[in-house]
Amino acid sequence: MIRIGIVGDIGSGKTFVANNFGYPVFNADNEVSKLYKKDRKIYLKLKKRLPKYIFTFPIDKNEITKAILTNKNNLKKIINIVHKEIREKLKIFLEKNKNKKFVILDIPLLIENKIFNRNDVLVFVDSKKKDIDKKIKKRPNSNIKIINMFRKIQFNPNYKKKKSHFIIKNTFTEKPVKKKIEKILKEIS
Repeated sequence: MIRIGIVGDIGSGKTFVANNFGYPVFNADNEVSKLYKKDRKIYLKLKKRLPKYIFTFPIDKNEITKAILTNKNNLKKIINIVHKEIREKLKIFLEKNKNKKFVILDIPLLIENKIFNRNDVLVFVDSKKKDIDKKIKKRPNSNIKIINMFRKIQFNPNYKKKKSHFIIKNTFTEKPVKKKIEKILKEIS
């Protein structure tokens, strides 16, 4: 199994690119959403660490947002709780897909949290800043302060670009992205 890690800036279209590979995708953002909606154990841990902010189960993302905006240290507390569980979900995903030719890792902090292996193929999603900003503004409940806080804990996109084996210029249209993916898959097969 070849692991392909998709990296790039927030809003660059990592998920769009990952989903166009046609292989199983581990989407960390979706897994976090599932935890907030379905995992009572995570709720109890967050409620214990952030009793002034976390009140409801399923966890209301507005409560998470308020906790982060009120005190940036709360982001670290949330990450410490949630990321342990995401790593477990990743292990299960990898075990389930161990016989697949490729798996795609759509994990925003793949490099920062040292989740990638030396043998992983890293693909950087390169998008124009104006396209990224436009896309972010269209997201429901988009909050620029939160996005900037997340950007601060991520490595600079140029660093990720240098670490990557391939670059996909994302114009947010399927045809050119799929063409580049085909070239990448052919080269690493």
